[in-house]
Amino acid sequence: QVQLVESGGGLVQPGGSLSLSCVSSGSNIDAMGWYRQAPGKQRELVARISSGGSTNYADSVKGRFTISRDNAKNTVYLQMNSLKPEDTAVYYCKANRGVRVYWGQGTQVTVSS
Repeated sequence: QVQLVESGGGLVQPGGSLSLSCVSSGSNIDAMGWYRQAPGKQRELVARISSGGSTNYADSVKGRFTISRDNAKNTVYLQMNSLKPEDTAVYYCKANRGVRVYWGQGTQVTVSS
C-alpha cells in the first residue's frame, strides 16, 4: 500500500505563486501527476510526469506550471506561477505503481484578491 501526502496549498492573490509537494510512502513509483477538482466540476489532469521525467500539461496551465520529481525522495512537485482565480480547486496527487493507482487526500488552492 502506498500513501501520498500533499502539502503546500493555501490562499494566494492572482498573479502569485504556490508550490505543492507530494511525498509517497512507497518507492518504485511509475508515473506521478497532479489533478484538480473545482466545485461542481469533474476532476481534471493538471500535469503528469513519468518515471523517466517526461511531462505533459493541461493546455490551461502550460507555461505557468511546472511539474518535477525527485525519485530519491519519492516526491513530486508542482510549481504554480501566474495563478488565476480559475486555478482555484482542490489539488490531488496521483501515483501509479504497476497496475495500482493511488491518490492523496488533496490540498486546497484558492486564488483570490
